[in-house]
Amino acid sequence: MDDLKIIVGLGNPGKQYEYTRHNLGYRILETFVFHNADKNKKWEEKFISHFLQFYYKEKRIILIKPQTYMNLSGKSVEKIINYYKIPSDQLLIVYDDINLTLGNIRIRKKGSSGGHRGVESIIQLIGTDEFPRLRVGIRNDSLLKKMDYPSFVLSRFLPKEKEIVENLIERATRALEDVLEHGLDYAMREYNQTEINNFE
Repeated sequence: MDDLKIIVGLGNPGKQYEYTRHNLGYRILETFVFHNADKNKKWEEKFISHFLQFYYKEKRIILIKPQTYMNLSGKSVEKIINYYKIPSDQLLIVYDDINLTLGNIRIRKKGSSGGHRGVESIIQLIGTDEFPRLRVGIRNDSLLKKMDYPSFVLSRFLPKEKEIVENLIERATRALEDVLEHGLDYAMREYNQTEINNFE
């Protein structure tokens, strides 16, 4: 199925996690849907995930938000790629990255998990790290001096971070559109150059 692209947004299910740093993958997919899908389209329950299929500029895409909790995200991804029998390079994983300063975006064709447990789960269960990913930065060094990593990724954004987060979600949504329309190389050139170092 060369025409099929599967985009996976990572996060944790449940209202209590909805606006945490770890759930940016979900929020970016939801924004992409808001801008591009028929408003009558509804997420379905499939592959241990919330599942939505539609055409974007004549390209068939499937969006999934795994509902297994972050550390087991690979279960959903393994099920869907086995069902559709697609190669891993037709996946695109969208997720938060604690190694990138808040506001930054990085697009890569493959690579390690970088310590991200959701990505680690995907690599383990599908048996390769050769899948594209769109990473969005959540790091705030002043907060990380006071919190450990697990508490930080499950924390909500501060009021002073909100505008940056909203801009980040919109830019990441445009990046997804550019990947689909123009390809990974174009999107990498467009989005990997910007460096936001300090937002305070």
